[in-house]
Amino acid sequence: MANGNGNKSDTVSQSEINGILWKACDTFRGAVDPSEYKNYILVMLFVKYISDVWQDHYDTLKKEYGDDEERIQRRLKRERFVLPAHCTFTALYEQRNATNIGEIINTALDEIEDSNKEKLEGVFRNIDFNSEASLGQTKERNNRLKSLLEDFSDPRLDLRPSRVGNMDVIGNAYEYLIGKFAANAGKKAGEFYTPPEVSQLIARLVDPQPGERICDPACGSGSLLIKCGQQVGTRDFSLWGQENIGATWALAKMNMFLHGMDNARIEWGDTIRNPKLLSDDKLMKFEVVVANPPFSLDKWGQEEAGADHHDRFHRGVPPKSKGDFAFISHMIETITETSGRVGVVVPHGVLFRGSSEGKIRKQLIEENLLDAVVGLPANLFYGTGIPAAILVFKKGKPDNTVLFIDASREYDDAKTQNRLADEHIEKIVATHKARENVDKYAYVADFDEIKENDFNLNIPRYVDTFEEEEEIDIRAVQEEIDSLDSELAQVEEQMHGYLKELGLSIHD
Repeated sequence: MANGNGNKSDTVSQSEINGILWKACDTFRGAVDPSEYKNYILVMLFVKYISDVWQDHYDTLKKEYGDDEERIQRRLKRERFVLPAHCTFTALYEQRNATNIGEIINTALDEIEDSNKEKLEGVFRNIDFNSEASLGQTKERNNRLKSLLEDFSDPRLDLRPSRVGNMDVIGNAYEYLIGKFAANAGKKAGEFYTPPEVSQLIARLVDPQPGERICDPACGSGSLLIKCGQQVGTRDFSLWGQENIGATWALAKMNMFLHGMDNARIEWGDTIRNPKLLSDDKLMKFEVVVANPPFSLDKWGQEEAGADHHDRFHRGVPPKSKGDFAFISHMIETITETSGRVGVVVPHGVLFRGSSEGKIRKQLIEENLLDAVVGLPANLFYGTGIPAAILVFKKGKPDNTVLFIDASREYDDAKTQNRLADEHIEKIVATHKARENVDKYAYVADFDEIKENDFNLNIPRYVDTFEEEEEIDIRAVQEEIDSLDSELAQVEEQMHGYLKELGLSIHD
């Protein structure tokens, strides 16, 4: 494969791929909302990837079997993804000038689904490349889709395994794009993406081990699940998830494939109203359950919760307008009895709000399930500037203490969004592991102390971050004022002299 200068290039760099893909977004910028056009870009990346892999394997088989096309096609039918000849990226690119190119792409996606039902059924059903509402009227839509196909035909964007080397490059490019879209998608960003540093922190706090099952019941585009899988350090784990928004569910499915995690089971549906991860009509159990659910979700399904088939709300039904404890309750009911762990991102209100939430919180603490409360800096999450916390729950705790960590003041201050650097994550994880008091940073509270605080988990009640102001030396301050007055008088006297020489006064 030649690069743009016509010189042979063996591999393509991560930054090069990322740059080409981000440039492809120019086709939509200013005309389509980022939360919408991300679907078109990411689907096209997926089609380009499976097409390049298909072509790579075809070329290899061609060398092996020569003109025996029947034998080649028989082998190709056993590929990870099967691609009908007229559905490859190259076939679509060759039709880029067609007046019905949106229709052609939709048809190709349908056929790719049909040819890979077990893996891809339903993945493309929520994306319409012929949508006037999303992509404009026919002429504009055709121009945008033509530009998109041309951008993805960049010879440097060759995603064959022989060029990119390993799955990580493709998975990283996909994650890079999702992160970029989240940064530009405003409030909608939180629906599909957790910042990678937060995902990494949660993964390290719950510490998944080989052989464990890991679940995210509000998985968005799947980034947090993938980080937890990568944290294991081997391929011996299984990933499970559920996502309510159809288009985001599709992103999660593609994200798993692009990271080589083909066996992940990601279900589409409302986790609270209709949990899909069941076994014999009972909630499946997992060693690790993580999530960054929507903050204080309104209309989460309270009216149905009292008669919940799985009895997830036996500690109490959360308020109608705040679904935080609905997700927490679900997560705790789906962890294993001996070693189950939960890591969940919550708004600070979860720590101290009263009424039904206070009752649920009290019972969780009385059951000795709460392990740690980690306060995070403000402005970490896309779409909201409010500070959040991570709650860690554990089954089979050795004692009844809760560790409070106030990490809210340690972060890198970026232009639009704060972020946790590696050293900040390391400090939180090390503190969680050591489980000792750290002045103005961490405090280990026992059950009686939390009970005395009426089960209020507001972090400042436990971690004293008050900094005494330095004592002011009044005498020294007065001496400095007198000195400044003296200097000012000297300057004024000099100025009078200069003005006098010029025949002016200070009032002129």
